Amino acid sequence: MKLYLVQHAKAASKQNDPERPLTEQGLRDIRKVAAFIKSLDLCVDYLWHSGKKRALQTAEILAKVVRANTLAARDGLGPTDNIAALVDELASATADIMIVGHLPFLARLASVLLTGSESAQTVAFQRGGIVCMNRSDDNQWQIDWMLVPELLS
Repeated sequence: MKLYLVQHAKAASKQNDPERPLTEQGLRDIRKVAAFIKSLDLCVDYLWHSGKKRALQTAEILAKVVRANTLAARDGLGPTDNIAALVDELASATADIMIVGHLPFLARLASVLLTGSESAQTVAFQRGGIVCMNRSDDNQWQIDWMLVPELLS
């Protein structure tokens, strides 16, 4: 199975807008990433986002180039939510999944999957970036690739 972890693109500060929509830079960055991955012809069974405006906007832009059977908000993907239930679910999942979420949630999730420790800090997530992970037949997780907006011109 493939798991794509996406940190939402750059968002407005809480002081400027409590809903924290994507900034113009954030929109440019995630559109640039989406344009780049279009040629990969990615297909996922689920494209989940936290329901927060910045994650929804990021997910909607990616959904234009990633074929997703389901695009939906999902509980338990907030910045400080507990990762345990999702880790358990992913252990037996067979579907390819893209999750658009937040730090520190995504960093803790990746660390647990890769090392078994939430605090390992194995991935340097960046706003608008995608980390593609693969679970092998022996239930070991590996990073296949990572893409961040600053790599794209």
